[in-house]
Amino acid sequence: MTIELQNIILEMIARGEPLSATVERLCFEVEAMAPGAVCSVLLVDEGRLHPLAGPSLPGHYSAALDNLEIGPFVGSCGTAAYLAAPVTVTDIANDPKWADFKGLALPLGLKACWSTPICSGGRVVATFAFYYREQRGPSDLEKLIVDACVHLCAIAIERDQRVRERQRLTYVDALTGLPNRASFNKALAEHLSPLPSWGILLADLDNLKVVNDTFGHSTGDELISTVGQRIASVTPPERVFRIGGDEFAIILDAATRPDLATQATRLIDAVKKPARCHGHVVVPGITVGGVLVRQDQSPDEARQCADIALYHAKENNRGQYVEYTGGLGTAFTKRFRAIREVSRALAEERIDAHYQPIVRLDTGEIVGFEALCRMRTLSGEIIAAANFHEATKDAHVAAELTQCMLRKVATDMRRWLDRGLPLQHVGINLAAADFHAGNLLERVCMVFSEAGVPLKHVILEVTESVYLGQRDHVVADEIKSLRACGMRVALDDFGTGFASLTHLLSVPVDIIKIDRSFVERLVPGDGAAIIVEGVMSIATKLGLRVVAEGIETDSQLAQLLSFGCMLGQGYLFSKAVDREVATTLLSQRGQKATKVQQSQG
Repeated sequence: MTIELQNIILEMIARGEPLSATVERLCFEVEAMAPGAVCSVLLVDEGRLHPLAGPSLPGHYSAALDNLEIGPFVGSCGTAAYLAAPVTVTDIANDPKWADFKGLALPLGLKACWSTPICSGGRVVATFAFYYREQRGPSDLEKLIVDACVHLCAIAIERDQRVRERQRLTYVDALTGLPNRASFNKALAEHLSPLPSWGILLADLDNLKVVNDTFGHSTGDELISTVGQRIASVTPPERVFRIGGDEFAIILDAATRPDLATQATRLIDAVKKPARCHGHVVVPGITVGGVLVRQDQSPDEARQCADIALYHAKENNRGQYVEYTGGLGTAFTKRFRAIREVSRALAEERIDAHYQPIVRLDTGEIVGFEALCRMRTLSGEIIAAANFHEATKDAHVAAELTQCMLRKVATDMRRWLDRGLPLQHVGINLAAADFHAGNLLERVCMVFSEAGVPLKHVILEVTESVYLGQRDHVVADEIKSLRACGMRVALDDFGTGFASLTHLLSVPVDIIKIDRSFVERLVPGDGAAIIVEGVMSIATKLGLRVVAEGIETDSQLAQLLSFGCMLGQGYLFSKAVDREVATTLLSQRGQKATKVQQSQG
């Protein structure tokens, strides 16, 4: 009989039948083999009992045992699990182990109970019990049956645990213990139809790279875990997912637009308290994007909308919440197209440097160049950077563009120096992504060192938006490091942002480039003339050089000279040209070495 029983149960295990169904079938078969016995199997998890199968016991009896803590006087099963040894009670009414539980068993006519622990991996994982309606212990046949049943139960439970562990690894993030991306995708698919409206929030951890670079990845991992716990503390845990390195998702059931905003604020507030991570105090922050999902949207569409909102929040409202609107999708499509085109141009080596001369305004001599990025289309047309500016808002693309430009400019500079041309300096534009990609100083120095170009010939140009657009000290620290290595730093497009000269005291630069919007308004009676004259006066007293951008007329030139501005660039002198034309211009109009000491170049 036991062989037939084993075959039945092992076949169910092999087919992958649910654990509860397998063990319940086992109980039915055993009760048929041992008339008069009532079979019960309880799982043991973290020291507590949980009914698994007991088909002949009433539901209220099994429910009363659920979550019961094991111990030396917790009936036959609780005691057997506690002692990890079989326990036979032949008189439930008078045995002290049943003192607190006989009120459950005796009304059912159950007078005796024999329980055997089921072990796996050196610990008790369940108990197998026979109840009797008379005061007795097990027969020899019953002992043989139970020996086989305990073994079969152990196999079934071990298989179930392996299946659960595989599911856990598939659907649970190992670092935070939260559901992972696969679980999020599954939840999205299940959520789509039943609710008239629901919401998705995506939260991105701010400045994780800075933490990793400063304190190490172990600190960054602990920060991710801490942020995950804080998000889960203000959201139902089964609705929070870690879907990427530093990105979390939250699904809100039956949400409204105010619900999204309220929950986003709650998340931001919960996360931003200081945290101790791996011995370091870190102040975390998150940026949140969200979407109110329509019933007619697919999971991919809903997720993409939330992605777009988060992308815009990170670009323009870091540390805050942005909700998806249709206009954001149009802007995202435009940016995505630009990113794709520039990425392709980088791969096909269609990105090149053009050079606009910087001249002495009193003599017209060239003292340097500003290197400007240009893209050649497949048809051979040269496209200015303004036409693919959206792509530079992508950190990866911006960093690749800068690295490409650094290499090309360094090669051209070395060629000019080798020819003995009067090259003083070339300015190269940096984006915000260059500062936050890490190791900017090392990357710049390596390129020019490999080309053999002294750093005194290099000017790095940083726009006001980069200079003042970051809440942390990354940009300021990098600027100080770059200047300390011998490079000069120019503050580009001065006057277009929110810069003030007081910032130049805390994070000094070497050169101010007055934006073309001021230069083009240098006409009688315009207030721009007063501003430019004032900037010239203050910059001179601070020891800063000034370059005027966008000079196009003789009258603008004359007025700038009257203010004492000696350096400028613009179409009046030359547009941006390719390296061959730049070489000719430098050889014909470059400021000679004997005059360099007298110039501001």
